[in-house]
Amino acid sequence: MTAEPLVVPADQLPASAFEPVRPAYGSGSLADVLPSVSALLGVPGASDPLGLRDELDGVTRVAVLLVDGLGAHQLPLITPYAPVLAGLAARGRTLTAGFPSTTPVSLVTLGTGVPTGAHGILGFTTRRPDGRVLNHIQWKHDPDPAAWQPVPTRFELAAAAGVAATAVSRPEFEGSGLTVAAYRGAHYTPAGGDALADRMLAALEAATGPALVYGYHPDLDHHGHGDGVDSPAWRTAARGVEALLDRLVHGLPPRSALLVVADHGQLNVPLDARFDMADIPALRDGIVGVAGEPRVRYLYAAPGALDDVVAAWKGVLGDAAWVLTRDEAIDGGWYGPVPADHRGRIGDVVIICQGRAIALAGGWEPPTIGRLIAFHASVTAAEMEIPLLIAR
Repeated sequence: MTAEPLVVPADQLPASAFEPVRPAYGSGSLADVLPSVSALLGVPGASDPLGLRDELDGVTRVAVLLVDGLGAHQLPLITPYAPVLAGLAARGRTLTAGFPSTTPVSLVTLGTGVPTGAHGILGFTTRRPDGRVLNHIQWKHDPDPAAWQPVPTRFELAAAAGVAATAVSRPEFEGSGLTVAAYRGAHYTPAGGDALADRMLAALEAATGPALVYGYHPDLDHHGHGDGVDSPAWRTAARGVEALLDRLVHGLPPRSALLVVADHGQLNVPLDARFDMADIPALRDGIVGVAGEPRVRYLYAAPGALDDVVAAWKGVLGDAAWVLTRDEAIDGGWYGPVPADHRGRIGDVVIICQGRAIALAGGWEPPTIGRLIAFHASVTAAEMEIPLLIAR
């Protein structure tokens, strides 16, 4: 059967959405959310880089909702038919994701409150020391999450200080490697769909002292990937986000606040911006391993082939990507400090796609990846800039 041709919706991004944005670690990034919440809730030693103690004085219970794919540049597409979201956005502010701007990296960046290099979840997929590729979304128990991601989570630190810590997410995610890496220390409450708001509010209501309640909503990202940002299916998912926020905002108990964040934005990728290793022999030469994802590709070079790989990718992609060595990417500060044990997870060569380009790895990754419409992970404002919306 012949696959249906891909139809890529127009997502109407301004030119400024394609400007590179650096992670604002320590001053205004996703890594700064839970440290600031912890400081508000009285966790000893927690810093407050976002200034939440002044903004939310008197609040003792905080819910943090992460809406997967709700980038700052997607808000204008939703707010015309989402009055609750529009009201929050009107008085919200913008943070940055970490790098790469992709879900597993961001979930652990939020959960640990540290830059990506420190926690070691450095891509959608990365290479293990034995040469195998670890998909962080499909990760179960190998490698041990506590060893692969060694940083204590903010949930662990909060619970140790007497804060009731709860994580509410889909039942199928309970106990996964990514869940343990990002949320260990929190009481896991399985819930999805319409039950997410109810479970989050119930955890706030049940708290007799300070409380931190986290919730995760994946639908917007899912339909962005599969159908495209601003497609009919994506708009339906956006209305679902509005309904979720309406329930949460109007159900908050006294002395509570809701913080809404995202893990990244998304952008639609036209067919003529797709470079596939399967179709371009020069992009395959000297490669012994591939990881990452289409917007930030990790290449592992054969011994002695590094310079040739860099030259070949620069020659083919030109202005469509930054082609960096591992050392150049680390020295550029994109990951924050990277311990020696984590450096090898990053490719010998790091391809950071610009504009709307992607680097597909036909033969190395599932062919379904090439059928997606919207992508993320790179450094453009459309992917890196995320909202911080607050209700109390």
